[in-house]
Amino acid sequence: MPDAQTANPTQEAPPGLVRRLTLRFRDIVHELGKFGIVGVVSYVVDTGVLNFLLSADMNPLLAKTISTVISASVAFVGNRFWTWRHRPRSGLRREYTLYFLFNVVGLAIGLACLGVSHYALGAVWPVFRTKLADLVSANVVGMVFGTLFRFWSYRRFVFREVSADEAGIPRMAELEVK
Repeated sequence: MPDAQTANPTQEAPPGLVRRLTLRFRDIVHELGKFGIVGVVSYVVDTGVLNFLLSADMNPLLAKTISTVISASVAFVGNRFWTWRHRPRSGLRREYTLYFLFNVVGLAIGLACLGVSHYALGAVWPVFRTKLADLVSANVVGMVFGTLFRFWSYRRFVFREVSADEAGIPRMAELEVK
């Protein structure tokens, strides 16, 4: 004879710590996964364009700026129409403007890493002025810090969830009969 927990499969046992954490962070884990896949595609675009421009002897800061603008546009399309497609749209102009502004900050983070490596550290150690050092400082170190900032800002400000108040959903206290 089945026990009380297995008799009704829709009734779950009290969740443990791991289960509670899984349930609590399920949505953000899915978003992080999608954001990561879009990011990998954008990273490949960014690195390819940056490598091409550096091979053409372009100034490393200008090359990084151009590669970031191209890869950020690819990322916007992926994030808007896949990562956060379930969130309400607040207008393409608003979203892309905010996306662009936050990408400027992300670009500044990457450029700061590249500038410190190429110009400050490169003045002391010439190995930091190589193409490989530029790629690592911009597209590894700068990308990590810039990506953390971008995920937070896109999720919080660009593709935001609508609160119950904004959606016009009444609170439980408002539903109670007085």
